[in-house]
This record gives sequence, C-alpha cells and structure tokens, in this order.
Amino acid sequence: MAKIVSIINHKGGVGKTATAANLGAALQIRGKRVLLIDMDAQSNLTDCLGVSTELDDTIYQAMRGYSPLPIVKNEDGLDIVPSCLDMSAIEMEIMQKYAREQILHKLLRPVQKQYDYILIDCPPSLSILTINAMTASDCIIIPVEAEYLAMRGMGRLTNVIQEVKNNLNSKLRISGILITKYDRRKNFNQDIQEIIRDTFQGDVFTTTIRTNVAIGEATAARHDIFHYAPKSSGAEDYASFCDEFLKKESTFN
Repeated sequence: MAKIVSIINHKGGVGKTATAANLGAALQIRGKRVLLIDMDAQSNLTDCLGVSTELDDTIYQAMRGYSPLPIVKNEDGLDIVPSCLDMSAIEMEIMQKYAREQILHKLLRPVQKQYDYILIDCPPSLSILTINAMTASDCIIIPVEAEYLAMRGMGRLTNVIQEVKNNLNSKLRISGILITKYDRRKNFNQDIQEIIRDTFQGDVFTTTIRTNVAIGEATAARHDIFHYAPKSSGAEDYASFCDEFLKKESTFN
C-alpha cells in the first residue's frame, strides 16, 4: 500500500508545489511508483508539470462524486491527478456531504496498491481540502521559507494537525519541516534557520533547499528540476532531501 504524504503550509510561496514536484521526481528516479495529486484551485502543480488545466476530468469531478480519480501521465513519466479552477468552489459544494472530510481518503483506496508513494500538494489554507488531505495521509511535510513571516502561524498549523490526529486520523504524524529558499550568505536566513531548529528540534530535516534560479526556471519550463537542470544545486538539494526522507520514513514501515 502506498504511503500517503501531504505537503502543507497555509502560507503561500514557501515551496510546496516545487517540493511536491521535485520530491515526486526524485522518488521516481529511485525506482518508486509515485502519484502526485494537485488539490489547489490555482493548479500550479498541474501546470508546472506540463499537464493542461483545461481537462474534462480533474480532482474536482472526483471530489464531487462524478468520476473516479483521474490520473494522467506527463511527458517526464510522472503520474498526476490534475486540478482546475473549479476547485475554488468545492468547499461550499461539499459542505452538506456526509463524511466530507473523508472524500479524498475514499477516492485513494482503489489506487493505493498501484503506488509506493502518493504526494498531495495542498492549497495555501487550512480549508476542507487540506483537512481531506490530512485525513487521508500517513504523514506531513511542512515546507517553511527561511523568513520571519513564513514562520508565523506555525503554531496554528501544528495545532490543526493535532486536532485532525485526535478526531479524524490517529496515524497522522509530521514527517518533518523542510527549510526552503535558504541563502546562507544572508545572516537573517541563518538566524531563522536556527530558530526553526531550536523550536521544532528533531522535526526539522537536516537538508535545506537553497535559493536556486533553476527551480523557478524548471517550473516555467513545465518540468521537474531533474529533467530541466540535473546538475543544478536545486537538483542536488532535492536529491539529498529525497534520500533523507526515505531514510526517515523507513523507520515507520
């Protein structure tokens, strides 16, 4: 059965989508069967991996109960469940549904045996979509930019995770916090990293994702970093992070 991993932070711009795309690609390179799920109405993961955001079947149709989970393969060989703008209205549309927090969990059941890892790119909010992702997941990765404002609200996020664990998904845990957009030349970035590590102790991954223009360029080119710039520091960092993630998660198998 696949290990289901949600990539969550209710602040935007911290590298959630880049982490989902590049961790997924790194896992695939290591021979893992990977499914990526775009839960965000902005459809950034769908777009940055070269999948059309105008498809008839997306996560929206599946969440509404109109179709099974639609899976498409991009030109780099990654399996993706695409999103669309209609997801912006899903919260109101499923509000009266029975067990609305478990819709994604039920959709994933038929495909879990086909994959080793299912990665969910969550929207930048603590909405019913994010709750759905946490309810379905085994663990959570929290990308945090090495900036003060990105740290704000972390306490609220961890509280919500604990509430979901207490009420909806007892197996849920935090795999780790990933520091992103890190520039060691900036003293402020170094200070924030130290604060994050001191505050969250062993929950922080050793690997940091350095600021690297190739990561943004890969997104614009609609490829993961390994297909776009395999020798870049971005590819090096995400490869290192993938190895650390696999080693850490192996203790929970």
